[in-house]
Amino acid sequence: MPLTEQKLLNLPNILTSIRILLVPLLVVVLLTEFEGKELVGLAVFLLAALTDFLDGFIARRRGLVTRLGKLLDPAADKILTSAAFISLVEMGSAPAWIVVVIVAREFAVSTLRTVSASQQVVIAASWSGKVKTVSQVIAISLLILRQILGEFQHLAVVALWAALILSVYSGIDYGVRYARQVVGSAEAQDPPSAPQSAAEDNPNG
Repeated sequence: MPLTEQKLLNLPNILTSIRILLVPLLVVVLLTEFEGKELVGLAVFLLAALTDFLDGFIARRRGLVTRLGKLLDPAADKILTSAAFISLVEMGSAPAWIVVVIVAREFAVSTLRTVSASQQVVIAASWSGKVKTVSQVIAISLLILRQILGEFQHLAVVALWAALILSVYSGIDYGVRYARQVVGSAEAQDPPSAPQSAAEDNPNG
């Protein structure tokens, strides 16, 4: 049955909502002991990550980018990655300090993005941000499987360090571009006041 126009318009946002709804399921799976939980957890996480690709692809392909989608999509990404990383800390699969740095970076960039949007300034996504996202997905996937990787556990550690480095780099890159576009444009719109006249400088004459 073909999708109606109304359903099609809402499809990217529905996929984003599904990603958010999968987060509690992912946390329960990762923090519950049962046979095969790693594979089930990986499947749930990859399904959620797939919705991230699909909602953006469909929205751009069909011109369905909405204000709600612009707000909901990055929030869903942060919720998913933060919940996954925090669960991995609880499982003993990731150091807490690395996860704190990665999560802090995500929320710092979200804050800057919100401020720039309030000033009608759009800071385009960069290659570093896209590579960072891919690295985080790979790192989380390998960390979920860490307990069953055996002699290949070091791959999860390497992936986590790569995600950390790329997260910090992309955060700095975003901060620099924010300063150039938002702070720079604000200074350009607010030129320095004209120097006072001699009379104004010396009111006593």
